[in-house]
Amino acid sequence: MLELHTLLDFTDCDRESMHSHPNYWYEGRCPQSGELLRLPRTRMSEDLARGLMRYLATDDSDDREGKMYGILLVEMPSGEQRILKAFSGLLNGCSIVEGWVPPIPGRDRVAFEEARTLTQLEAMKQELIALNQLPQRQEYEALFREFELQMQVLSDRHRNCKLQRDEKRQLLCQTIAAETLAVALEQLNQESRLEKMERRQLKRQRDETLQPLKQLIEAADGRMRALKQRRKELSRELQTQMHAAYTLVNFLGKSISLSSLMPTNSIPTGTGDCCAPKLLHYAAVHNLKPLAMAEFWWGPPSGDKIQGEFYGACSDRCQPLMGFLLSGLAQNPTVSNMDEGLTGGLETHGTRNNFSCGTGILPVTEMLPIIYEDKWLIAVNKPSGLLSVPGRYLENQDSVFSRLRNLLPDSSNLTVVHRLDGETSGILLLARDKETSSQLRQQFETKQVQKVYEAVLSGTVKIDAGTIELPLWGDPANRPYQQVNWECGKPSVTRFQVMATEGNCDRVEFLPLTGRTHQLRVHAADVRGLGIPILGDRLYGCRAAAKRLHLHARELSFEHPQLGERLYLKAETPF
Repeated sequence: MLELHTLLDFTDCDRESMHSHPNYWYEGRCPQSGELLRLPRTRMSEDLARGLMRYLATDDSDDREGKMYGILLVEMPSGEQRILKAFSGLLNGCSIVEGWVPPIPGRDRVAFEEARTLTQLEAMKQELIALNQLPQRQEYEALFREFELQMQVLSDRHRNCKLQRDEKRQLLCQTIAAETLAVALEQLNQESRLEKMERRQLKRQRDETLQPLKQLIEAADGRMRALKQRRKELSRELQTQMHAAYTLVNFLGKSISLSSLMPTNSIPTGTGDCCAPKLLHYAAVHNLKPLAMAEFWWGPPSGDKIQGEFYGACSDRCQPLMGFLLSGLAQNPTVSNMDEGLTGGLETHGTRNNFSCGTGILPVTEMLPIIYEDKWLIAVNKPSGLLSVPGRYLENQDSVFSRLRNLLPDSSNLTVVHRLDGETSGILLLARDKETSSQLRQQFETKQVQKVYEAVLSGTVKIDAGTIELPLWGDPANRPYQQVNWECGKPSVTRFQVMATEGNCDRVEFLPLTGRTHQLRVHAADVRGLGIPILGDRLYGCRAAAKRLHLHARELSFEHPQLGERLYLKAETPF
């Protein structure tokens, strides 16, 4: 049964808004032809999605777990427009819910294996909990603290006794004869030996009491490590089977498994369960023509996800599938016209220049502003929103490195010496030969390079200057998010100075003494740092409206590896 809804079920929006400029493009390249295929998110699809938000806000049956939801505006063979709606993952613990697009088929083929594996994983989880809460752990800690206290009391008493003996020795040597002195000194030495015996006895008692508990705890820790490793292997095996079973269909009528579309060892967990693939697959199977799509987050905030805001295809799970899923979908000529109006003619289909990049066809884009250039190195002013180096997938190949590599002569040995976040603008340094690259990298590693950043905070701070020292750690399960972690984190140090207060925001100068991922962003946002996120930094909690991340690499100074003189580079702050 088709899970179709009429437009009036969601909104009474003007259908002419379908022809407004897209606010976002779902896009990918056809695996066979390399053609760029696109599906817009329009004002109309956003209006329809807001209708779904209103439904979610009043429906108490839906759980409050945050997740992505989406709608797809489609045209039926009759020409009538209808709506499909989908959720990512599970809804109230179910993958199939009436009125919603069902999951991509194939999961049922591994249902038995999935149930068996999930049972094993749950048993492992309970055993891990039991091993972690082993009563002997608390018993060991209590006894260890008790013995430490006894040892401290004994050490204090022995120290006082030693001081008294030393004083007696001095007095005896001054007051009594040699024969009597030898006997008296021997008595003091015997007291010292007895105290050492007492200390050894207490240590022996401590070890005899704690050793059995310690062995038990070490065995439990070993078992936990083995369980975690086996749990990881089971999860990977199940995901591999599920990805091989999941079958996607595109608008050419071709079907393919997830594992055939993406390298098996790089498929993230949950691939195929997101809204966009479910919606496009369902439309292709039922001969429905997609017109526009919109996805949004609903529920408690998570990372950079905020309830009611629209988001594009996720880079790891959805974006790599777009090229295949959109294959066979006729590209509306008006879309090309809208695209031309939206980008100033830079990306019109069929007329844009292209270059080969080994992994596919990419657009030639404008040259970057060059701050400094000689035969050994080049420094550019990277704009916000452009990667420093190519990303993992074809859609993320545009970068400073890619542009310079393809537009500069003699760039075969070009290397990026350091990195800036995609959202951060400012000075990026590249070397044009291996020797220069090696020497510059060494300067960065030995902290001989001085970096100055400028930022606008989304609020005001109570102190005008200072130093932030918070160790940073990246959770592998939540990349690229960084967090303060005193056990696993790497030392991270930032000096700051408030430059000015502009309305409700402070303009701040940052001098990072270390170069950790997202260091300035976390040091600004964390309550143990400044406690105020950088303006536009959704990932670390900024809720204020902003068009970009207000962080700019303003100055860079270092010793030129070949000329032996110190270079001072500066790029004016664009905000």
